Amino acid sequence: MADLTVDVVVIGGGATGAGIARDAAMRGLSVALVDRADLAQGTTARYHGLLHSGGRYVVSDPESARECAEENRIVTRIHANAVEQTGGLFVVTPDDSEEYADGFLAAAARARVPAEEITVAQALAREPRLNPGTKRAFAVLDGTVDGWAMVWGAAGSAREYGAHLLPYHEVVAVHRADDRVVGVTVRDVKASGSKRIDCRFVMNAGGPWAGRIAAMAGCHDVEVVPGRGIMIAMNHRLVNMVVNRCIKPADGDILVPVHTVAIIGTTDVRADDPDKLAILRAEVQQMLDAGEALVPGFRQARAVHAWAGARPLVKDTRVAASDTRHMSRGMSVLDHAERDHLAGMLTITGGKLTTYRLMAERIVDLMCEQLGEERPCRTADEAVPAARGARTYTVTHRLADRERDRRDDQIICECELMSRRMFLDLLADDPDACLDDLRRRLRLGMGPCQGGFCSSRAAGLLCASGARSSVEATAELRGFLKHRWIGLWPILAGAQLRQAALDEWIARGTLDVDHAPGAADPVEQYPVGTEIDDRDRARAAAAAHEQEVLA
Repeated sequence: MADLTVDVVVIGGGATGAGIARDAAMRGLSVALVDRADLAQGTTARYHGLLHSGGRYVVSDPESARECAEENRIVTRIHANAVEQTGGLFVVTPDDSEEYADGFLAAAARARVPAEEITVAQALAREPRLNPGTKRAFAVLDGTVDGWAMVWGAAGSAREYGAHLLPYHEVVAVHRADDRVVGVTVRDVKASGSKRIDCRFVMNAGGPWAGRIAAMAGCHDVEVVPGRGIMIAMNHRLVNMVVNRCIKPADGDILVPVHTVAIIGTTDVRADDPDKLAILRAEVQQMLDAGEALVPGFRQARAVHAWAGARPLVKDTRVAASDTRHMSRGMSVLDHAERDHLAGMLTITGGKLTTYRLMAERIVDLMCEQLGEERPCRTADEAVPAARGARTYTVTHRLADRERDRRDDQIICECELMSRRMFLDLLADDPDACLDDLRRRLRLGMGPCQGGFCSSRAAGLLCASGARSSVEATAELRGFLKHRWIGLWPILAGAQLRQAALDEWIARGTLDVDHAPGAADPVEQYPVGTEIDDRDRARAAAAAHEQEVLA
């Protein structure tokens, strides 16, 4: 017997999955959205923050460029709270040929992407840190988007329309009745146990993991190629507009201002396993060199965090299997009724964060067609709950709020101006969220100190508020610090090495987190997809029980 019965199960809680859940729920269908970890923790969490104008693809992929230009306007309207309208530049650096730039405006016009050439003097006036040797410059409508705020906005809209949100529920089986998918079984990662969810349709939005999910249903021909890309956050906004090199897309050719930092990206190398993405020191150096071409003195800034993400690229027979850079960025909807004679399941891959809403619209349209139901899409017309009445933000948006409440609300994270009230309000709304979950939605520990000061304060709030015991709060603090460390070791040099040493002295010297109750064996690595090591969790539970017995 099913624990839950819905019309649609959406597998994958990234941007595309949240968009599908929202779209389907707004059309009047009952929906369950499941993910093995937190929402927006996979590919969506590991990108450079760019809201595409379409300019990047006007030459190589004009259809994707046009889609980006159209969706940029829609996303800016329906997710105003998550978008900063920075504007963007495509520049020809002293190291670049002007051949690509010669055809840029004509290609943009064909793809219906707004763009204009401006003088180098105008470009330097807008971005004084630009390379003074810049040869040409084009202005576009690039922006930046907070992927976590966007996904949680879409998820909040889906929930408002009745959807069940089930993060930390991993699909372990896809059930068939003859030639139709009829449900899934999910494992509760946090609380253990499993649930059977019956449905009329399964939507596979697993990104680079979509092939594994399809295989659970017996569809073994879904070939998704993970394209590994690394990005690096610098310790402050070196630019206030998105700056692209006006060349054929290459490694390290884009610098994006996101909240309080600037992000340089990205590489593009085929990965064998999206759960094992290396951050190579040579690629870190490559990114820093690329930043120097755009902004002289880039290397003198402090790199505060590095990470890798996996793009879910559809296998493209036109290019070599290892050449992910030149595989299409377009979306692909795979109809398993047509491909595998299996009704009741669709898979969507490819695409970009900017086009997440359009991807959802297309796959839900196809599902409704197969169900024989006419249910028009409305997602482009209605803002998500968090954005209703909101304006697009600027980098100082939190500063104005803190100036108003500074007398009666303690600042917990100075780098990102996160207050005590913000933390406790979100914890009350989602009491099962761990520190790392809260980080994604509040930007806790994402500034220059990388959690060195604010993480212990946040752990203290977990305990003081009664949400966790002292042992459990310590375990979560250790989990948080472990995850921050993953992105620190490849960039340890100079000022960042000194900052990391200070953070370690605070955690291990002052707080002694390695030897706190339930905190043995600090060097073991977390399993993929979990935020607190299962062994840490077991030790914390045992220690808490022991304290209760002694009491």
